[in-house]
Amino acid sequence: MRLKDKVAIVTGGGNGIGLAYCLRLAAEGAKVVVADIDLPAAQGVVQRIRDQGGEAMAVKTDVSDPASTKEMAETTVERFGRIDILVNNAAIFGRFPVNRVPFWELSGEEWDRIMKVNIKGAWLCSCAVLPHMRKQGRGKIINQSSTASYVGSPNFLHYVATRGAITGMTRAMARELGEFNINVNSIAPGATVSEENPDPARVEFCKQAIPRRAIKRLEVASDLVGALIFLASEGSDFVTGQTIIVDGGAWMI
Repeated sequence: MRLKDKVAIVTGGGNGIGLAYCLRLAAEGAKVVVADIDLPAAQGVVQRIRDQGGEAMAVKTDVSDPASTKEMAETTVERFGRIDILVNNAAIFGRFPVNRVPFWELSGEEWDRIMKVNIKGAWLCSCAVLPHMRKQGRGKIINQSSTASYVGSPNFLHYVATRGAITGMTRAMARELGEFNINVNSIAPGATVSEENPDPARVEFCKQAIPRRAIKRLEVASDLVGALIFLASEGSDFVTGQTIIVDGGAWMI
């Protein structure tokens, strides 16, 4: 077990990619905090981890609310004594409705809503765990980006902008936190079938990416967990400010 007795927080851990992250972190020995605005979903993941012999806790968290993110961090330390890993996975996408329209048709309300969660949320959660990581002299922050920011996916500007921002934030945070022995990296998936029981329309959409890939198959959530565990483990102690693209070889940069 590469993460035995480490403590990991996964935001948006109740479903999709976050769920896959939580299960794999627990399998590697980590104590997992499933932080999600959907508390029943988070509790379901915790039960799955416990059924497999792992240790986990659910925390209802609104990543766009400073008080909620602070409570997330404090509750984690009260229960497990430390925070070693933060996975900033929560985002408006997938199970949350996002309008796909030309950018000039987006409403200001929708623009603000997605920025508040996808960008501000990652910043707030990082701020919340930072005092604890600095105190213990090390930590791993792993942000979730997307190859959508490389593709420039049309009719999706607000989401694409947030993923590009995460890549830039990862680099800037890595510069600022290196002196505290805190690594900051990100993972950029391609179009991923993230749910365990996916909507057929989502599967068909993701199939469109297959011809562009060197490895010609659908991408699923489990394809991302290897990169996650590497970035969360001691194997990446000298890796920071990087974005690992996990998309079957569609983008090679």
